[in-house]
This record gives sequence, structure tokens and C-alpha cells, in this order.
Amino acid sequence: MANTIQDSVREYYGNTLQGSQDLQTNACCTDAGMPEYIKPVLANIHDEVLTRYYGCGLVLPDQLAGLHILDLGCGAGRDVYALSALVGEHGSVTGVDMTPEQLAIARKHQDWHARQFGYASSNVRFVEGKLEDLAVLGLPAGHFDVIVSNCVINLCTDKAAVLKAAFDLLKPGGELYFSDVYADRRVPAALQSDPVLYGECLSGALYWNDFIHLAKACGFADPRLVDDRPLTIDNPAIEAKVAPIGFYSATYRLFKLEGLEPACEDYGQAVIYRGSIAHQPTGFALDKHHWMETGRAFPVCGNTWRMLHDTRFREHFDFVGTFDRHFGIFEGCGTALPFEGGDGGQVAGCC
Repeated sequence: MANTIQDSVREYYGNTLQGSQDLQTNACCTDAGMPEYIKPVLANIHDEVLTRYYGCGLVLPDQLAGLHILDLGCGAGRDVYALSALVGEHGSVTGVDMTPEQLAIARKHQDWHARQFGYASSNVRFVEGKLEDLAVLGLPAGHFDVIVSNCVINLCTDKAAVLKAAFDLLKPGGELYFSDVYADRRVPAALQSDPVLYGECLSGALYWNDFIHLAKACGFADPRLVDDRPLTIDNPAIEAKVAPIGFYSATYRLFKLEGLEPACEDYGQAVIYRGSIAHQPTGFALDKHHWMETGRAFPVCGNTWRMLHDTRFREHFDFVGTFDRHFGIFEGCGTALPFEGGDGGQVAGCC
């Protein structure tokens, strides 16, 4: 069945879809909440690349200058080229996709984008292959600072293989930062075999709780929800077919860090954001439940302390406390489920 689904997805994105206007739902073509500073970046991307964009979120995290980034399921390369501009000429971006037709468009415009960004040569490359086969594509283990993916992991038939390989490809302290489609319950097997539902990023979506357990099993001990919103399908026939399942677009960040604990533990620690990350002068959002105002002490659990101290964000924070004393479970840790609404952003704690 796996090969049948993969072949169907390859055909759907390689030949059936000639542009975002050919999608039958809006599940895998949204750009909600785009920051203003990203808009000029996208304005420098070739029109042919932009028309082949099928993402469900924004996978451009902060603090990317000089980094080495891997884009899983890069398609025609919109996010690769946006990241190319953000990492700068001394950084690099590698895109992986299994669809030759999409990669042909991406490669066609490499030199054009290098000139557009003022680079002496292109800082991107594209690799053809299945995400389930990342481990055998010759990508260097422990090389990448950040791995991104935009509405593609739901299309993979072996999601565990993708997450395990991503963990191995990341440097210590690196992160997998990706947007995808999730379901509020497990999708029935009968729907998973529908090629249109699968290609439209619906029937391959993981039940969010299954994703959390899978991510932890693959080494990402404390998945953090960055952003989420319900998806509307806007196609009555498809809505009727999948009812009553609810679908959501969500962005997660998963850090490759030693020492992360199963629960939010209190060591009496705090962090103070310096306001020094580009475009984030007044505060920094690590995730949906951690917005840290510039200059203000923000109590954190041990895991959050490590996510800031042991990663590329370290230079932008002052750190208070050690792991010498333990005070139990971090007070204020919530049990709210993802996708339940509420900003949670001002809570000094982990959820």
C-alpha cells in the first residue's frame, strides 16, 4: 500500500497539480500570520516558484543567519529560496523532494535567485528522494542546524522513519521546525486509501496525540506547539466525506537536546530576553505558551532553560539559576490540549 500511496502523491504533485489553483481544498495552501519582514523576501522569489507553493504554514524561524538548513519536501523551492535569503551567502539550504517535475522548476531558477539576492553563487542545492529514505540519500549526519518542512510529513507513509532520520541529521542543539496538518482523531483506514484526500493533506494527517508520542519515541523529548488554527476545507463533497473529523494546521518545534525531561521540572530558574533577535525587539516567543518580554525575568522549567541555553538562542538571553536544586513540578504547567484556543502567551510556565 505504501508504494501505491507514494506513487499517487508523486503523480498528484508532479502532474495533476499545475499550480495552487488546482487544489480541491485549502488545507495545504495557506500563509496565515506572515510577518511584515518576510514579505519583501517573498517578493524576490520567481513567480513560477511561487505558483507551485502548497504549504500550510510559515517555516521561517528566527535567528537563521549563517545556518545550514534542510527542507523536507521542498517542492518547487519557495521555502528553500526564502530561507536562502535569510541564512545569507555564508549559510546553505538543501531541499529534498521525490517529485522530479517540482525539482525541475526549483533547479531551473537557482542562478536567478543567486543574482536576485546578490550572491556570487547559489547557496542552495536540491536532492531527489523520498523522505522515508532520508537515511540513504547521502546527507551528512549531525550537519544541519535547522530542519524545516511545510505540509509534507502528513504525506509520508512512514512518519517514524522521517522523524528518526531528521533527529540523526540535526546537530546537537538543532531543531526540527515544521508546519503540518493534524486531525482531532485517528483517520479511518478507508479514508487513508483515497488518493485525493491523501494528496490534499487530509487523510494522511496524524491524530495530534499520536504525533506527540511518536516525536518523543524518535528522540524529541519535549515537542513544543508554536502556532495552530483550524482548517476549513471549502469543498462540500470532501467535507461530507471526512466528517466529523476536524483538521488543523499546526507548527511545532522539536529540539535535539540531551537532558530534556518527561515533565516540566522546577529548578528555580529564569531567563531574561535581551531584545536582540532581529525583528523581535519587544519580546520573543519560544512557543505558544512562552512569550518573554524584553528585559523582564521570566521563570522557566528546566526544559525551557535548556532550549534557550543550549541552542542558537543562548547569546540573546541572560540565565538565572542552575540545576543544583529541585523544587518539584513547575507551577503553572497546564494540561490544556493543543488546538483548544486561548493565547497562553503570558503564562510563566510550560504547557
